[in-house]
Amino acid sequence: MSHWPIKVSLFINYFVFAILLNSVGTVILQVQRSYQVSESSASILEAFKDLPIAITSFLIASFIARIGYKRSMLLALGFIGFVCLIMPHVPTFFMTKMLFAATGVGFALVKVSVFATLGLVTNDSKEHVSLMNFLESFFMIGVLSGYFIFSGFVDDLNPDSTSWLNVYYPLAAMSFAAFALLSFAELDESRIAPSKTRSPTEDFIDMMALAIKPLVLIFVACAFLYVLIEQSIMTWLPTFNSKILNLPASLSIQIASILALSTALGRLLAGILLRRLSWFKVLFAGLLMAAILVLVVLPMAGMTGDREVTGWLDAPVAAFIFPLIGFCIAPVYPAINSVVLLALPARQHASMAGLIVVFSALGGTTGSIITGHLFEAFGGTTAFYFSLVPISVLLLTLYLFKRNTDKLSATCSEELTPQPTH
Repeated sequence: MSHWPIKVSLFINYFVFAILLNSVGTVILQVQRSYQVSESSASILEAFKDLPIAITSFLIASFIARIGYKRSMLLALGFIGFVCLIMPHVPTFFMTKMLFAATGVGFALVKVSVFATLGLVTNDSKEHVSLMNFLESFFMIGVLSGYFIFSGFVDDLNPDSTSWLNVYYPLAAMSFAAFALLSFAELDESRIAPSKTRSPTEDFIDMMALAIKPLVLIFVACAFLYVLIEQSIMTWLPTFNSKILNLPASLSIQIASILALSTALGRLLAGILLRRLSWFKVLFAGLLMAAILVLVVLPMAGMTGDREVTGWLDAPVAAFIFPLIGFCIAPVYPAINSVVLLALPARQHASMAGLIVVFSALGGTTGSIITGHLFEAFGGTTAFYFSLVPISVLLLTLYLFKRNTDKLSATCSEELTPQPTH
């Protein structure tokens, strides 16, 4: 059976939700302009996106195999396409919250299904790690595309305009196109078909038992911290560009796309490096580079003054260099996800994917809300200096994660080694 049609479909599904999910930074800037919402109030949009992701993943991960991975993804795509069609007709902050809540529910269904499906369409660990990195890099290409798609609908001359809401018509069309593509892709889910003798309650209890394993607990801490770092920067970068670097709104959104591009390139390069180098060395080096970048570039942001910026050519250097932090931290998330999934049998991948999504969502919400309040209270430069704290803690938790995976590998090797007879 050829896996290419379903693999292509997974990439497209991820692409659509990448645009919707990571538009939150752009939308936070726009609701401040269109609806006169404060920074701290606008930051709640991250919670409306991430908490439904966490709650939905927690509730469905243990029995999503009973629904079916393909059926779950189709449900998510159809649902979000319908909500996008409604969005331009209800131009309110409340409807914006509801859009992100719907996006969160849909993405939970898609991400758990996608992560669990990878084990069904790959043949070995190297293929799994490689496909995970390429999938996550394509996700970032979707994020990158989203910045330019949204900026094309922003009216710089009329801050109160809600014309940017028309962007949701093409996004609805993308969702329905992805739905049609997935409908024709074949996916054999017989390997993970749940036992008829087991109840959903037993599956849920098994997921809870999985969550308290030492390896999983340390992994959860790593995933939480990584997403806290990534989302706090990604969500607030357009506002940082606009309010600290004095860029026009549309240019603030466009230049923020450098973060997505650098992250995509970082994951593509990691897909090559991780075939030859230890994942821990690659990730540790990247995080150290990220910390150095924060310390070197943020002081430059305070030197821009009040000069007017009209285009890419006269934007301050800090606007181009700081987003390169995405390149440094890019390999962390797909690498740790692949490592923990490969440490578990295929039947537990959906439950583990659910836990990944839950704590990633909680990390994203925490990072965005903290950064939003720091931004309002102390300014954008101080808010971004905060990223040094979770970067430092993540370095420690990655070390503990490696120790645990090494112990697990050693235990498995001992169990497989024939014992001498006497």
